[in-house]
Amino acid sequence: MKNILIPTDFSDNSWNAIEYALNFFENSTCNFYILHIDRISDFVGGESPYIPTEEIIDKVFTKPSKEKLEQLLKKIDKLPLNPKHRFFTQTDYNLFIDSIRSHVAEKKIDFIVMGTKGASGIKKFIIGSNTGDVITKVQCNALIIPENAKYVKPNEIAFPTDFTFFYPTETLKPISEILELHDSAIRILHINKKKIQLNDDQLRNKDYLEDYFGKFKHSFHFLTNKHIEDAIQCFVESRNIDLITMVAKNLNYFQKILFHPTVQEISYHTDVPFLVLHE
Repeated sequence: MKNILIPTDFSDNSWNAIEYALNFFENSTCNFYILHIDRISDFVGGESPYIPTEEIIDKVFTKPSKEKLEQLLKKIDKLPLNPKHRFFTQTDYNLFIDSIRSHVAEKKIDFIVMGTKGASGIKKFIIGSNTGDVITKVQCNALIIPENAKYVKPNEIAFPTDFTFFYPTETLKPISEILELHDSAIRILHINKKKIQLNDDQLRNKDYLEDYFGKFKHSFHFLTNKHIEDAIQCFVESRNIDLITMVAKNLNYFQKILFHPTVQEISYHTDVPFLVLHE
């Protein structure tokens, strides 16, 4: 049984994330928790904060949110029925990250699935602030669905790593489950500014990954490029990559791939889903 948390603001991006999640976990038994967070702090802030009564909160926040969540469930009901999936709606009024953390702990969430409008951030910040905060501040695996990403079976999965870190089997387990579930191939990708020899630690970590993914379709790839994001873009296009997965601990790659692209030619962040793993 998987417990999946899907925050929603009722936007097209959020709906796209829901559709993707239902397809991605089609063959898994899942509880989907669809969460809408209202920021009452925005309503009560200012130099002379106004503290609304419970009646006002119910009228302004709770009731409209519940109505929208009911409409969302009706929209989901129109999709093909999957007896393996159950849906629960939730509303919250805490700060966004505090609310996400609370639900992750309370419901033992396995994955957070979020949509993001990547294109709006090309010139400043690739991933919207809420999504960026979730994947960097919440210790939970996150599946990020860009606005242009439509579900296709993840036949080809890219796994960028510099082999600097040893990844415990528990960290890699979600990848192996996905490989088995979708009969996917994993392409382990190392990128460096110039050709180098891996040191002893890197070689040990590479050998470990070779052993761990040995029973799955897998291959290792070594690219030389001054810009990691350019190399990722080329790799995504040449290999028809359907999903990029990374371990958040690998900050060298993680930050550059997700948060640094600033040129129009870099489009993977608006087209290809990301799976971010936490230890």
